[in-house]
Amino acid sequence: MVAMAIQPVAAQEPEVKPDFLLVPLIYETQQSNSADTIAPPPLQLSGSEPLTLSTHSEWLDSTLNEQQHVGQTRYRMMMTNPALVRYNANSLPEPPKQYLITVAPSQGMLVVTPPDVAQTAETVLDEGPLKIHNWLHTVNAALHFTQAYISNNWYQGGENNLNILAYFKWECNLNQNVHPNWLFNNTLQYKLGITTASGDSLHSYLINEDNFLFTSQLGYKARKHWYYSAMLMFKTQFLNNYKRNSPVMSAAFLSPGELTLGLGMTYEIKDKDGNRSFTLAIAPLSYNLKICRDIDNLNPVNFGIDPGHHTKHGFGSNIEAKLTWKLHPNITWTSRLYAFTDYRYVQSDWENTFDFSITRYLSTQIYTHLRYDKSHPWDADWRYWQFKEILSFGLTYRFSTL
Repeated sequence: MVAMAIQPVAAQEPEVKPDFLLVPLIYETQQSNSADTIAPPPLQLSGSEPLTLSTHSEWLDSTLNEQQHVGQTRYRMMMTNPALVRYNANSLPEPPKQYLITVAPSQGMLVVTPPDVAQTAETVLDEGPLKIHNWLHTVNAALHFTQAYISNNWYQGGENNLNILAYFKWECNLNQNVHPNWLFNNTLQYKLGITTASGDSLHSYLINEDNFLFTSQLGYKARKHWYYSAMLMFKTQFLNNYKRNSPVMSAAFLSPGELTLGLGMTYEIKDKDGNRSFTLAIAPLSYNLKICRDIDNLNPVNFGIDPGHHTKHGFGSNIEAKLTWKLHPNITWTSRLYAFTDYRYVQSDWENTFDFSITRYLSTQIYTHLRYDKSHPWDADWRYWQFKEILSFGLTYRFSTL
């Protein structure tokens, strides 16, 4: 054995350096008390004495004692104050490699190649309590209009007009991520359309759209996408409506009004991206109430109510289907099909809305409403069918909140 000349170091008490203790705490592994640790036997060759250094080892013992003291102090701090441990050794990024410097004789320069180190973003955990949102709210509001001004001497003639269409829709639905077995959807919407009537000698404006609708659906999961459900629908209008150049009222508040209650099954499905959703509610057992509050100025027969009566009751079945499909990031199609029958007559509504978003706050809408009502008086041109179409452009505001 070749003896190495090592200068002996006098034995000193272990000195704890502050820089070892002030670095961020990093959890590496579970440690045990050194007193409980079984020391390994010294390395020994057959027939020889145990291998030892041929010089004084006080400096090595001092260094080992210092490292052990620092490690025990830091580990004790981790156990008593785990919130101070910012990192885990298993999730730390790999240390960066050394830069590679090469010579490029043709260019007369040194080329430094940077290391390829994958950086892992530090995840900052919210220390506050996790808030669970049981209800999901969505609000859509729109104000659309068209306007035309025509001078008195315009060679083709015509009338000045201003059309305004206001729309509000609020959806409040139970969060199914929190309550997966329950279905509770509520929708309240109101649409009001007003047009100036410059050619009307009796009215300064006319109402071409006045529709208030509230729907509610409560269900409990039966299997997969099916729910045992109960539904409620109520609709009416708020303002008095007249035909052009006529003093005869055509509609008023709760004239007509309609209330429907039903029990049955509901099928609901949504895609993962949220671009398409479909709901089908079938209620074999339904109750329908038609209302005409003002029978002095209105004919209840126009609303399927017997002459001289304010209300009419009926039992039957109803079905409602709703589809929302985002055909393009800027184009959304919304469709609603509703039908009720008491097995003597059929009443149905099919509404379609195509929303074209120009910017975040500007949009164009095409709205169509096809209605079939066999309880309504027969018309020579349309028979029992009715139709409405509205094309509008204007401001739109949408937001969702929890």
